[in-house]
Amino acid sequence: RSDAPLPDTLRITGKGDKTRMVPVLPQVREATHAYLAKQPFVIDADQALFRARRGGPLSARHVQATVQRLRGRLGLPASATPHALRHSFATHLLGAGADLRSIQELLGHASLSTTQKYTQVDAARLLAAYSQAHPRG
Repeated sequence: RSDAPLPDTLRITGKGDKTRMVPVLPQVREATHAYLAKQPFVIDADQALFRARRGGPLSARHVQATVQRLRGRLGLPASATPHALRHSFATHLLGAGADLRSIQELLGHASLSTTQKYTQVDAARLLAAYSQAHPRG
């Protein structure tokens, strides 16, 4: 277990071992402290924060399987996936006025063009709302 205070940012290691820093919101800090308090493993600052049952780093496949299991228990649609959560995160940031470059950094996209796909979704939603609300729509 780790009793060390959680920093304001965490280093995330993504695809290709590329790292990025992401902010830790107060709610996330509280939930993470609760998680760490229940961990039977010692987690050093240079190790993966989230662990599988046997103490190894949590893999992407493990997260996908867990979400799939929860989806079944909660009656969520098959479209509720880890990727959908990332997509929702980016779309909400964009809708709240975050700039594309910041979203790119938070998601760890190498190319801004990958992040720009979220603007198309947002533009489509905007057009749908306009068409629905416009008197001649």
